[in-house]
Amino acid sequence: MFVLKAKNLGKEWNGRTLFEKVTFDVAEGERIALFGRNGTGKSTLLNGLLGQITFDEGSVQRLLPLEEWGWMNQAVEESSHETALTFVQSGTPELYRIKRELARLERELGEPGAGAGQTMEEKLGRYGMLQEQYMLADGFGWELKVEKSLQRLQLTPELWNLPYARLSGGQKTRAQLARVMVREPQFIVLDEPTNHLDEATLDWLEKWIADYAGTVLYVSHDRAFIDRTATAVIELTSSGCRRYVGGYTAYREQKRVERRTQEALHKKQEQERQKLLESIRRYEQWFRQAHKAAGQNDYFRSRAKKNVSRFKAKESALERLESSRVKQPRDERQLSVRMESEPVSASTLLRMEKLSFAYTASGRTLLDHFSLTVERGDRLAVIGPNGAGKTTLLKLMIGELKPQSGMVRLNPQTVIGYFAQELNALDPEETLLDSLLKLPDMTQSAARTILGCFLFSGDDAFKKIGDLSMGEKCRAAFLRLYFGRANLLVLDEPTNYLDIDTREIMEEALLEYPGTLVIVTHDRYLIRKLADRLVVLAGSEAITFPGTYEEYASRDRRRAPTGDDIRRENERSRLQLRLAVLMSREDPEDEEEKARLLEEIRQIKAQLDE
Repeated sequence: MFVLKAKNLGKEWNGRTLFEKVTFDVAEGERIALFGRNGTGKSTLLNGLLGQITFDEGSVQRLLPLEEWGWMNQAVEESSHETALTFVQSGTPELYRIKRELARLERELGEPGAGAGQTMEEKLGRYGMLQEQYMLADGFGWELKVEKSLQRLQLTPELWNLPYARLSGGQKTRAQLARVMVREPQFIVLDEPTNHLDEATLDWLEKWIADYAGTVLYVSHDRAFIDRTATAVIELTSSGCRRYVGGYTAYREQKRVERRTQEALHKKQEQERQKLLESIRRYEQWFRQAHKAAGQNDYFRSRAKKNVSRFKAKESALERLESSRVKQPRDERQLSVRMESEPVSASTLLRMEKLSFAYTASGRTLLDHFSLTVERGDRLAVIGPNGAGKTTLLKLMIGELKPQSGMVRLNPQTVIGYFAQELNALDPEETLLDSLLKLPDMTQSAARTILGCFLFSGDDAFKKIGDLSMGEKCRAAFLRLYFGRANLLVLDEPTNYLDIDTREIMEEALLEYPGTLVIVTHDRYLIRKLADRLVVLAGSEAITFPGTYEEYASRDRRRAPTGDDIRRENERSRLQLRLAVLMSREDPEDEEEKARLLEEIRQIKAQLDE
């Protein structure tokens, strides 16, 4: 049974075709990921399916009434008086209306003279009727469900009475999800449900969608999320859409098979085309020679006519081939530039020793006697729940924040390139091209080539940075890192706002980068590709994990780290730091002192082995 049928949908925006000839069905129980590059109109398509905008062409058949739909938008109109709690409750309009009217009547009954126009008896009668309706609809159970949904999504009671407009991006996303989940509609439409969510909330959301009894259609750039939840992927392009069975990994494999098949068909058709062209050329030559030689001789003239018919047959075959011709697959856009870094001979680029940090306004301790060594060639990912202090740790590394105690030591050879998720280092008045031409020895042709590699083509080069979308600003900020020749990149959410194609281009650049990386990201695909070591933040506890994200995740699923685990990892970090200090010292001239140094190194290595 289908819940939705879309046929030949098309939409223009400011004179530009976003998409056309979009046809697909959504069957009951499916989890469909709508996938495509930024600017292809994914959010516009969802809004059209919901009836919030009209399509220029095509039709939408909703086989389930809109009352049974639930949806979450990227942009929500924010009422100044609406709290987080009332925002979630208002997603169930009828119960919310009754609850508000009951609250109004309670106030009026408690204040004689309030609510003019009704007698006390009329108010009591109205109150009794509404209360009966509320109980029959399980209104009190609904209130409990709202509170449970908020807590499951890590929106604790102290946040419930805050204005919705004052919530952080991640808190707003969780509130919107709670608002949808409370209603438990039969069909859910979600636009970027994974934005700003930490790993724990993502894990919970993935399980909830997997167990959900209804149907889900969503847009997301989180490849791990698509892999774990989608039963099908619909790829949206300007010229239509295509369905692929399975999640993101299955989609990529099917695209690879498609490309190989298309390449083989194109090659076969090209060979056939060349044969036909050669036959046509030969028959045309024979016809001319035969026609010339025939003169008035009937025999030679009939033979010339046979060559003409064969010539026409080959031309018709060529026309048929051209009409069904398979296009040569376009080469996927690849990054043809290489990030460079300043050469560094030192083994240790950055050292944090017994670092403690707390925000004085809240008094909350984020780091307590934390030690970390960043070695040349490290690929270090910082993970942990939202609010654990990941961005704070990066700002301590680059010197933007100062610790209350402890030291941050930078090797004199270290050149840091910092990517801030706020993107506030960009000059909004500069064009993309001008920002590159300011660099030494940069020519216009080289700048245009580089912009093209980062998916800025044609007239995009003349756009002001202030007029760019958030995804385009991310790419512009990444260009700064490319030219900075840093040997230590410190990246805070570098792939936020990027579509999957662009994320993979950034990943390619980072994988080729010869320097050292420290990265904070919610993109689990990116962590899996890049990281060979982790810093795990949780409360004021911080551990270093000497392995990949896969190794950490599999261990973490078997058994949550205990206090002993954390103390052990902290002791390992302390010993590694001490060993790095000892190994960097010059050999003492005194033999006795040298023997003591070697003995301490031996003891530390033995402790680390244990």
